Amino acid sequence: MSSYDLYIKTPPRRLFFTVAVPGAISMVVSSLWGLFDGVFVGQFLGEQAFAAVNLAFPLMLINFSLADLIGVGSSVPISIAMGRRQEQEASNYFTCACIMIVATGILMGAAFYAAAPALLSLMGAEGELRDLAAQYIRVYAVCSPVTTIVFAVDNFLRICGRIKSSMFLNILMSALIMGLELLCLSVLDMGIGGSALAVSCGMFLCALVALWPFWRGRLPLRFCRPRFSARLIRQVVSSGSPTFLNNTAARLASILMNAVLLRAGGQNALNVYGVLMYAGDIVQQLLYGACDSLQPAIGYNWGAGQVGRVKSIIKCCMAAGAAISVGGAAVMLLFPRQITQLFLSEGGSDLVTMSIHALRLFSLAYLTRWFGFAVQSFLIALDKPLPATVLSLANAFVFPVGLIVALWPLGLDGLWLNVPITSTLVAGIALAILLRMKGLFKALSEQ
Repeated sequence: MSSYDLYIKTPPRRLFFTVAVPGAISMVVSSLWGLFDGVFVGQFLGEQAFAAVNLAFPLMLINFSLADLIGVGSSVPISIAMGRRQEQEASNYFTCACIMIVATGILMGAAFYAAAPALLSLMGAEGELRDLAAQYIRVYAVCSPVTTIVFAVDNFLRICGRIKSSMFLNILMSALIMGLELLCLSVLDMGIGGSALAVSCGMFLCALVALWPFWRGRLPLRFCRPRFSARLIRQVVSSGSPTFLNNTAARLASILMNAVLLRAGGQNALNVYGVLMYAGDIVQQLLYGACDSLQPAIGYNWGAGQVGRVKSIIKCCMAAGAAISVGGAAVMLLFPRQITQLFLSEGGSDLVTMSIHALRLFSLAYLTRWFGFAVQSFLIALDKPLPATVLSLANAFVFPVGLIVALWPLGLDGLWLNVPITSTLVAGIALAILLRMKGLFKALSEQ
């Protein structure tokens, strides 16, 4: 079945199970490398190395988010062009996007390599903690030109209808990284730099595997002679900005949160925040996978003028998001000790008690988090960057930073409640945007 037939002709419910279920599995599996990284560093290198990874990781995710900007930003016009049967235009967007990702990887890698110690000092890190975090960042920075494209090629495979290929690629990446992490940390005893090198090597190898069928011309998207234009770059940046701003603003908020945690609760508070982020990431990736995998379907049908199908696909996305988020909240609420000990098996009783309490408060975020995320996802797919950007910034930066100040009298509890309250406020904004969008769907349906 061609990608056009898959996204345009498959009944919405069957399309959901064909695309979204493998997509959710794919994203969870792809995120396991981050989980493995945290588990292996915590188990093999100890609490200080675990704290260093948690301190450094938001900075590296800002670098990765540039690849997301270009990957998602190009995927929207590619999907719409494919829905209109304009395959040459779609291939040009694809080729230009790949070149842009490699170029930004070179520039950002050089910048992070040079600035890592100074940035960490600004965050309040000192001594060995700062040195470990800087070493971790610099390995990722050197490898950046050949690794970041792996975050975009997944989108391109799904656009071509290669849902299972995308899933198996992510399974391969996590398996490779797990094996390389064990080799570098437990056998070769390479320290925290070995962890970053293992992840980077796994990403690079999987990027090569993923790009091979595009290079051979076996997919609807093909490499071609690039035709850059100001319009193309504006389109990519405009469509990808909500995702980029969400990722970047979230990392900036995490950096600020880490700095506050270091001052308010020391290394223990930083370790607990790391546990929260790793636990929440699994639920977030399930949610992201279900919604993001349906973006090509929304784009294809929007480009083809199939408004009724767009609405049906969005409803499926909403239902899946609610189920995933509530289930994740229940797991965090019921099994906080087991989740904590996965990362901090040798942590003292005070650290474990703090983490259990924090996880129970943090779990409340996922009762409402799914709604704002799902609305933002389909706004991106419909090429509505302005309202999507409003949601992104509110969720990732405006509310989290404002709540750090507003909840300061509550101490550490105020920091653990930051995400749950942010999610509730963002859900309210998303509902207002969704109610306004109903008028647009109704008008287009009547045309």
